[in-house]
Amino acid sequence: MLEFITWAPDEIAFTLGAFAVRWYSLCWVIGLALAYIVVFRLYRSQNIPQEKFDPLFLYCFFGILIGARLGHCLLYEPGYFLAHPLEMILPIRKLADGSYHFTGYAGLASHGGTFGLILALWLYVRKTEINLMRVLDNISIATPITACMIRLGNLMNSEIVGKPTDSPLGFIFANNGESFARYPGQLYEAIAYAVLFVIFMLLYLKWKSKVGTGFYFGMVLTYIFTFRFFVEFLKEVQEAWEISMVDMIGLNQGQVLSIPFIIVGAYCLFGGKYCKKLSEK
Repeated sequence: MLEFITWAPDEIAFTLGAFAVRWYSLCWVIGLALAYIVVFRLYRSQNIPQEKFDPLFLYCFFGILIGARLGHCLLYEPGYFLAHPLEMILPIRKLADGSYHFTGYAGLASHGGTFGLILALWLYVRKTEINLMRVLDNISIATPITACMIRLGNLMNSEIVGKPTDSPLGFIFANNGESFARYPGQLYEAIAYAVLFVIFMLLYLKWKSKVGTGFYFGMVLTYIFTFRFFVEFLKEVQEAWEISMVDMIGLNQGQVLSIPFIIVGAYCLFGGKYCKKLSEK
């Protein structure tokens, strides 16, 4: 008889009085903090003034959060959220009796977060006048560690689960009321992104001169969204309407949205003309 891994963690990491801190939120905070430290060291090693680094965190934080939230609302549940626009912005849900319930931001899309981050960095570049590709490359080097922590947060939440499997590496997501095993797609992604972060650290030591060319930006988009494209074949769709989409074209929403990012990433990775025009080299 196969022995599966029963996965049933407490979603609460710790409490401070009446305030409960969930693992998902904690993973987000840790991921952003690690990225902050990495980029801070990259800026310092490249002799970029401290005053130009200071506003970067706020641009990234709000760009990712707003982009990820709007991405989920408009790309995965547009019908509901266009009818309840206030819930796109505030972490609440309207109940049947007309009252509101605090839910936190339940629903964040990585594609929207990536787009929001790129837009925020463009605004940051306009303010600081640092070369756009240098900023994108530096942020890209740190991005995988944040992506890794976010997927670990999804795992702790028992969300974005994989399809049923007979593999002995399958997880039984007991908190979802299930007694059968699924692929732990969140864990696969977390491991893949952690590996990319190590690769970037090694590449930076050897090819520091490539910062500012768009090389790291192109690589992070190509790697992450190519992996995301293929791992989706092991995951359940996030919304019921995607089932008909898969039946029709064989791909879900996450895979379709990954394709443009893969194309842009490959273009920058292999030194596209427009990318070179924006670079420092």
